[in-house]
Amino acid sequence: MTTAALSRQTPSTFAGIVIIGGTIIGAGMFSLPVVMSGAWFFWSLAALVFTWFCMLHSGLMILEANLNYHVGASFDTMTRDLLGNVWNRINGLSIAFVLYILTYAYISASGSILHHTLGEMSISFPARLAGVLFALAVAFIVWLSTRAVSRMTAIVLGAKVITFFLTFGSLLGHVEPATLFNVADTQASYTPYLLMTLPFCLASFGYHGNVPSLMKYYGKNPRVIVRCLVGGTLLALGLYAVWLLATMGNIPRHDFIAIADKGGNIDVLVQALSGVLNSRSLDLLLVVFSNFAVASSFLGVTLGLFDYLADLFGFDDSRLGRLKTAALTFTPPVIGGLVWPDGFLYAIGYAGLAATVWAAIVPALLARASRKRFGSPQFRVWGGTPMIVLILIFGVGNAVVHLMSTFDLLPVWK
Repeated sequence: MTTAALSRQTPSTFAGIVIIGGTIIGAGMFSLPVVMSGAWFFWSLAALVFTWFCMLHSGLMILEANLNYHVGASFDTMTRDLLGNVWNRINGLSIAFVLYILTYAYISASGSILHHTLGEMSISFPARLAGVLFALAVAFIVWLSTRAVSRMTAIVLGAKVITFFLTFGSLLGHVEPATLFNVADTQASYTPYLLMTLPFCLASFGYHGNVPSLMKYYGKNPRVIVRCLVGGTLLALGLYAVWLLATMGNIPRHDFIAIADKGGNIDVLVQALSGVLNSRSLDLLLVVFSNFAVASSFLGVTLGLFDYLADLFGFDDSRLGRLKTAALTFTPPVIGGLVWPDGFLYAIGYAGLAATVWAAIVPALLARASRKRFGSPQFRVWGGTPMIVLILIFGVGNAVVHLMSTFDLLPVWK
């Protein structure tokens, strides 16, 4: 077979980069400038780079273990075989918890941003009701079919990319160096607030469930998959850096305290940016981008939770079976959104706590067990045992930091 024929049959590396980057970048990015306002720009950027490094290598460790199994094998197969039933249950519970808590987070976010959007059109609409109606609309799309979700996601993702560049192109033109460097506060302290940013950074680099999917897409081709993981995570890191620059260069550090006090929801951040810039067109772009960011994240997370629950409880793909799965998927987070509508920021933090298990701790244990059993003949993450230890420390450390923050054992900037 000719080289040209082979290249036509091999999926594009760019497609894999987009899959990873699109999975990572979502509405969770709106939490970053709020929780990082204490550490401010440069320390926050350092935390993001460190988290990117660790999360990239934990994903590569999943790939290392996954390559020793048949194409299509995922976390359940690998974890049960290499680590046993106890770790498999712990890992499964952490995945379910993360997906449920993120579904709740996006119900909270969708309610707030729709409330803000309709308010811009002089329409008064309760945020709670807006979130519930949006959740029902997503539930209907998910219930219809995976193809319906795929088509809707493609439309929303395309719109999000266009509005992203239009919005940030405008925001970067308004960046004030005095605001970015926090010149007004000569006695500012940043490092005490650095640790509390780490769980949010971890939650903002979640893509690990897509590693087995890439192996299904490209086959056992580690060189291509590694390029996809590196490219996709670097894309997310670059966009996060631009987002921090755009927000922290426009909103003074002290103003973020009021945003956090209001729950850190997306609408509060958008209102703050609009007030600083005083630009009607930019305000409109921000609102449109925010809606698309929430919608794309909502669709992706709920589809993952829907498929996980269908597999876990053995519901079939009939209309009745999908209805049962949809009810189980959406009812608990919708109730949460009605009872506690302003929990977006807290939910993202708890997602980071649970994600430490399946995005850091379990991948490191999988790589260690895989090397002992198989020797990793197809691909091995560089760094040897010290790299495994680093990822384990990173995962456990994130969990400890979040628990310390929960019990008010870390300094809070206010």
